Amino acid sequence: MDVAHVLQEMRIGDEAGSCSVLAAFSRIRERFEAEDAPERRARILEETAGLLARAPLDRLFPELSDELRGQYLGLVNSFTRHAALPPCDTDSGALCAKSYADIPARAQAVSAVLLALSVQIQKALEDQNSPAVRSLARTLAPTFCIFSITHLLEQPWTSAASRRSARELLAAAVALTDSSSVQEMLSGRPEQEQKGALGPVLDALQPELTKERWKRNQAVKHVFSWVLVQVGRPWLTEYLEKVFPPSLLISDDYHTENKVLGVHCLHHIVLNVPAADLRQFNRAQVLYHALFNHLHTSEAVLVQVVLPCLLDLLSVLEKPPVHSGLPRKPTRFDDVLRHILTYMEMEHKLDLRRVYAKNLVLFIERMGIVIVRHLKRLERVIVGYLEVPDAPEEKARLSILDALQKTLQIAWPRMERRMGSLAQSLLRFLVDVSSESLPPQLKEQLMTQASHCLLLLDHCSKGKLQRLLRELDSSCVSEPVLKCIQKVTAAPLSQ
Repeated sequence: MDVAHVLQEMRIGDEAGSCSVLAAFSRIRERFEAEDAPERRARILEETAGLLARAPLDRLFPELSDELRGQYLGLVNSFTRHAALPPCDTDSGALCAKSYADIPARAQAVSAVLLALSVQIQKALEDQNSPAVRSLARTLAPTFCIFSITHLLEQPWTSAASRRSARELLAAAVALTDSSSVQEMLSGRPEQEQKGALGPVLDALQPELTKERWKRNQAVKHVFSWVLVQVGRPWLTEYLEKVFPPSLLISDDYHTENKVLGVHCLHHIVLNVPAADLRQFNRAQVLYHALFNHLHTSEAVLVQVVLPCLLDLLSVLEKPPVHSGLPRKPTRFDDVLRHILTYMEMEHKLDLRRVYAKNLVLFIERMGIVIVRHLKRLERVIVGYLEVPDAPEEKARLSILDALQKTLQIAWPRMERRMGSLAQSLLRFLVDVSSESLPPQLKEQLMTQASHCLLLLDHCSKGKLQRLLRELDSSCVSEPVLKCIQKVTAAPLSQ
């Protein structure tokens, strides 16, 4: 019996109760799952979408029971499995692009059915405002959400058309839950004691996010991370037990891409979960060791996400200093900075030098005056980085000049003794930049930053640097460098 006959059994237009609807959905599902030919399955999906679009609401949604709600959910799950990604049996967790060749078309066909169903549910909600129909909408929303997100992003298993269908379906899921945004759909409305879809979504993903299974489906990690970052404070705390272990698992993989994705998830958790909850059950300490181990990598893209995450985590682990007059004890801030400076000294890759220099500024700002513990090594790093160009954008040298400015502003009482080596390095830097082939705007920015550092250094030395600069033979200096020196010597003497 084909789908057309099954649909006739529903007797659209005659008296039909939930039994007729149940029977029809049951037969559609049985026939769909028993069919092997892709073209026949596509035909079943097409006819089912037509049925849902044409059927009267009172026939589609009679007095809803748990059994009927289960039939709808079973049918939707059966259809979405049709567009599921083929499992990966290798440890790489990825398949070649041709393995996904038929997925976009399947996803479009399934989306058409789900969209037709969502339109009818929305009409029923507007016409009847039935609690039973609203319950059905909440039951189906997590499945709609997972399916649409799977095909939402640009991936080997999506096309422009399938992504467009996925966006429409996600918008339909938001409308079904009477939410104003995806964030509200997932988070719910605590003020109205209305739960969001995040819990059911995570429950559905949980079996696929185990150590043994998470690499079998390449889409699962992307769906999980996408959903996670949509939910912030204070709602994420409730789901910490469900999101923390998978994030840690993904970040612990040997593939850099997965490490980056996992750390991205962990950073979102650190930023959106209260410190007390992170410290509970030693979570923060476990996370600290996991992130610190990533610092031994030579992958710039990984270091770039690990360092900001570590910086925010350290603020959770370390208590604010108490101004008791006693020396402050070394903390994990010192351990991480010591590690960073060690790697910065011997690093020759320009992409890593840029990442380290950019994040060094953040650590100096966050640590404050205790940066004086690391001045000797910090000075060597700054001098070394000023000597090596990183054209065309000079990001590393711009960041290291920023780091020097922060250090001079924070640790100024200890900087006078370092005036000689830093001033010599900055003057040599000015001479080098003035002779380099750089865009005029960038060259001016570099020389202005260096001049500002010389001014700060002069303040730290109480005007000693000015007096030394005035003794320079101007005939040995190029005009751009001379202008920078004159900015320093023309400034009021520090007392």
